[in-house]
Order: sequence, then structure tokens, then C-alpha cells
Amino acid sequence: MMACVLALLLAGPSLAQAPAATAEDPARLGLRTLAMMERVSDPRLSPDGRSVLYSVRTTEWEANRGVSSLWLATEGQAPRRLAISDGGAGTGRWAADGQSIYFLSSRGGSSQVWRTDREGMAAVQVTTLPVDVSGFRVAQDGQALILALPVFVDCADLKCTRDRLDADAKSPSTVQGYDRLPLRQFDRWNDGRRNHLFYLPLNGSGLAQGAPRDLMAGVDADVPSQPQGDESDYALSPDGQVLIYSTQTQGAGEAFTNNSDLFRVPVAGGTPVNLTANNTGPDGSPAWSPDGRRLAWLAAPRENVGGDQAAVMVAAADGSNPRKLTDWDRGAASLTWRSDGQALLVTAADDGQLKLFEVDARTGAIRPLVEDGAVNGVEARAGRIAYVRDAFDTPGQVWVRQGGSAARQVTQHNAAVLAALDMPAAQPFTFSGWNDEPVRGWVFPPAGQVAGERYPVVYLIHGGPKSPWTNSWSYRWNPQVYAAAGYGVVMVNFHGSPGYGQAFTDSINDHWGDRPLEDLQKGWTAALAANDWMDGDSACALGASYGGYMVNMIASQWNAPFDCLVNHAGVFDVPQLMNAMDIGNFIWEFGGPSWERMTLYRQFSPGDHVSDWSKPMLVLHGSRDFRVPMEQGLATFSALQRMGIPSRFVHVPDENHWILKPQNWVDWQQEILDWTARWTAPTP
Repeated sequence: MMACVLALLLAGPSLAQAPAATAEDPARLGLRTLAMMERVSDPRLSPDGRSVLYSVRTTEWEANRGVSSLWLATEGQAPRRLAISDGGAGTGRWAADGQSIYFLSSRGGSSQVWRTDREGMAAVQVTTLPVDVSGFRVAQDGQALILALPVFVDCADLKCTRDRLDADAKSPSTVQGYDRLPLRQFDRWNDGRRNHLFYLPLNGSGLAQGAPRDLMAGVDADVPSQPQGDESDYALSPDGQVLIYSTQTQGAGEAFTNNSDLFRVPVAGGTPVNLTANNTGPDGSPAWSPDGRRLAWLAAPRENVGGDQAAVMVAAADGSNPRKLTDWDRGAASLTWRSDGQALLVTAADDGQLKLFEVDARTGAIRPLVEDGAVNGVEARAGRIAYVRDAFDTPGQVWVRQGGSAARQVTQHNAAVLAALDMPAAQPFTFSGWNDEPVRGWVFPPAGQVAGERYPVVYLIHGGPKSPWTNSWSYRWNPQVYAAAGYGVVMVNFHGSPGYGQAFTDSINDHWGDRPLEDLQKGWTAALAANDWMDGDSACALGASYGGYMVNMIASQWNAPFDCLVNHAGVFDVPQLMNAMDIGNFIWEFGGPSWERMTLYRQFSPGDHVSDWSKPMLVLHGSRDFRVPMEQGLATFSALQRMGIPSRFVHVPDENHWILKPQNWVDWQQEILDWTARWTAPTP
């Protein structure tokens, strides 16, 4: 049957060379067009719910950087950029009375809290601390701020931290010693500081009054967590008297576990009390009910199990009488209370979408509020809900929903650019994958598709591995970029991807190299069979991180369909990775350390199968990538060169696991497009 299907495909319409899209073509999503788009995030409702404050990241091309500004959308008025953004402004938060706005800015030389009036015309500096402010919350009574500050735990004050940093900067020696893990996190080496939460009183004018007080004095822990925690890691009670935060306190063993707990501490001072010591899995995202009588949080039941589905927990304000509110085969990713306190709002991956759900605070009944696209940045106030929604065909926009009314889109950023673009609609498909279980994916036709012509195809493979493709807009791996360049695109949520049940996610544990590969093979066959415009003999497979690992596995286990391979930040030697990456507990994916399960590690380690490599491969890596250290990419390229296989190594010295600087991203992505075009071009 397969031979018949392939024969029909090969005998189909004539091959069309992939049309080359350029950044200047207004009908195609070019690389620079995508890099220059305005990025909307972090919506915050005013206390009366009538206005939404949000952030917009724009790109300064010549400076090769993104710049954040604050915007305000008020009912009956067009959204407007606040004038104080000219000095750089982000993390906008409403004052308790709704008449002024606090925000972070480095306009004074370091990251500090500033304050502006509701119109955003003039700014006054609130904090002048000797260390940077990395995050903050505003007390609902308007009398204080909770500040997140990086400090040396053994320092008695902030000046001590500053003096030590200055002394280190002046020293001609660069020698650093470490006595425990982690040595480095994501893209930086640890310098011994910890993120601590400080209480800062405000005077009647909303400005700092006195010195901030460390609510975690002497605690060997980070809040927010490093390297990518945020203010969802801590919550101040509505009366401003009690702080709840999530952190790890295992000392030297911290790097080898993901078990975090909730701690309760009065802002007046005292010893933090662990509220969740009985749960060995991670507890986080604490959220107070609007009346301050209940506490909710997210709890995963198992220690060191990646992709474990987090349940919604509810307890009394002091943490007593906790109960599991949800017993749900989907894991909540974020949590906030509805403003009336009768329900909680959670986001969760579900069937290829990142949906918004409402959970009844009494019964645990769950109902979807937003069922398509990807939702993030959810906030509820005054009977309204604000969030950012994006999808395959649109970057993020702010939406507001009131009561049972339909949600309305309140921003239109990038509207003119989007209106001119030819962006093909994603076509979902389902096939029988590993264990004959249903697996889902998407196909994107090429932009400007002409009936009767056939087109080359790229197979995009997601990372994680427990980070599914969702119906969302990406500024890193956007399928519309490849559709714009004239390719068909195939994407599959193979076994291990969240959003299809816990068993589906767990199935990849101990099976990195076989079950997902089987899904990818069967998904490829299904996509080709259903789309006769795809030229399966003119194709490349592309992946990053775990996707790059899978590209390296494909190179030996399934290289026949592909003319070329693209591997960004991929894995060559799995045992070496697990002992060198910045996450010490990532060995959960293989059930233990390499020296205890070496046979399994070696079975699924791409470097052990190089003798079967033959297809041209592009390898890309950043020097500041400590998640998958660059030695993995160097080893891949070295093996390719030694085997005499056509290959190219692209080095990005100032980037981490992601390519973030706009000019770097455009050049990096162009390398990928040039490589795929070179190997999929028709033979003269």
C-alpha cells in the first residue's frame, strides 16, 4: 500500500522550486518583519477594571536590542503609549488607588522602581538602592512594596552586597571557586548571590520610606527562583500583613531535586514556616483569595518527574486544611483567583492549545473560557479578566472579558503588517502513533500555494522534550517563516508532549530515542499521504534542544527521507549532557544518573551511532548556552567533519539557549533558510 501511495505522489503534479521570500516582500512573513514586530505582554487591570496597563517590546535595529514601553488601554479610548516610556519602562503595576503607576526602569543607571501619574507624563524615582531591583509587588493598601533583590546571604545590609560586587569587579584575578552545584544557570555563572524578598514601606506620597527589610534574612534560597522565576513565586496577603513564597531549601542537595515548598512569613518579621512539607513534589504559584481567607497554589505530586501534572490546591489562609481542588489529567501552568473569589483561573496545555479554564473554588468543576490559541498573563479585577492571546496566525494581543460576556480584543498591534501577509492556516491532523495511540500534529501549506504544483517540506521538531507545539505565535521557531519561504511545514506532538494526558507525557521517560521517533515517522507518512502537493523527496528535518537531539538520532535511525538536517543546540552525548547541563535533576528523563543506567543512556545517545550518519547537517550553537553546553554542538560538527559529511557550524558567541538579539536572530535564521534551500533545490 505504501509503495502505491508513494508512486501516486511521485507521478503527481510537476515540481515547483520553492519561491524565495524576502524580508522586503510585504505579502510574506520575512525574517526582519518578524523581528521588528511589537510584542505585547503583561496586562494589568486598574482597580476599577476600566483600564489595562500592558508592556510592548519594540526593536531598535541598529542597537540590536529590544526596548520595553508601557501602554494604556482605557474603555472608549484608543490604546496609547505612556510618555515616561522614553526612558525605558517595564513591569508596570497599578498603585492601590488606581491614580498612579509603579514601574521598573534603568534610566538612572540601575534597575529601580519608579512612579508616574495615571497619564504617564512624568516619573519620579521611588527606590535608590545600591543593588538592582529584579521584581516587585504593590501592597493592596498602598503602604508598601515587596521587592526582589539579589544579595549575598551573609551580608547584613545592601551596602555590603554592593561593596563586595565592586571589590570583585576591581580585582585583576578572575579565579572563582565553588563548593556545590549549580555552578551556572542558563546563561550565567553563579556569583553567590540569592534573590531575597524585602519589605519597603511607602510614605503618603507613595515613595520609599526608610530602608527595605529582608523578609528572608539568613535563608539560603532564591525567590523568585533562578534562573527564570518571576513574581508568581510570591504573594502578599490582601491586608498586607503576610507574605507567601515558593522556594527550595535543600542546601547542597538543591540542584538534585525539583521539590519546592510554600513558606509563610509575617511582614513584621519572624521565621518562615513551611506549609507544604508533606508534598515531595514542587509547590508554587501561591495566590490569595480576594478576601484573604483562603490560599491557593499549584502542586505536582511527584519529585523529579518532568511534565508532572500540577493540581490546584486550596487551604485556609494559614495553610491549614489543604485539599486538592482538581484531579485533572491536564497540568495547570498558571493560577489566579477570579475577582469574586468564587472561582480560580488557570491556563493549561490541552490538545495543542494553551487554554484558559475556570475552576469552581468549591466543587472543583472545570470549564473552558478560551479554547483556541495560547493564553498567558491572566489577571482578574473588578469583575473583569484580562489576558494576552496569540495563535499560529497572530502575535499576542490583549483581550478583556467581563462576566459572561464574550471577550473583546482591546489592542491591534502589528495590524497593518498582518493585514498584508499571506499566512496559510494550520491544518490539524491525527494519526495512529506509538502503541497505536492517537497523535496529533499540523500541516502548513506554503504561502502563495499554486494548485497542481509540488513543494519541498520542512519537518519542525519541538524541544523540551516536554514542551509541546501549541497553536501559538513564536519569535524563535515560527512555522509561518518557512511557509513564507515556500515550504510545506509538518509539526507533530509526539509522545512526551503535555496536553494529552499524564500517561502520554510520561511515556517518553526512559524512551527518548524510540517512541517519539516512531511518532515522527508515522506522522511524516500520514502528512505526505494526505497532501499530494508535498514533495517528500525534497525535505529537511529541523530541531532545537531536544529537537536537535532528535535530529541527531534521525541522522542514524531514519535519514532516508531527508536531503538535509538542521540541529540547533542539540545533544550529541547524553551522559555527558546530564552531568554538565545547568539542571542537576534532569536525569529524571532517564530514571537515574548515567553511571547507574549507562546501557540505556548509550542506547539513546546519538554519538554512539555516528557511523550511520550520511546526510548534510547544519549545526548552530551559542557560547552562553549552559542548558545544552556548546561542546555538544562542537562534538556533532567534529563527527560530521571526520565522516566527510557536508556540514556547517554556526557559532553565536553572545547568545544562550535561545537567539534573542534581533540582528543575530535574523542572520541565524537566514543560515537555516539558506541551508534548506541549498539541499532541497531541484537538480538542474
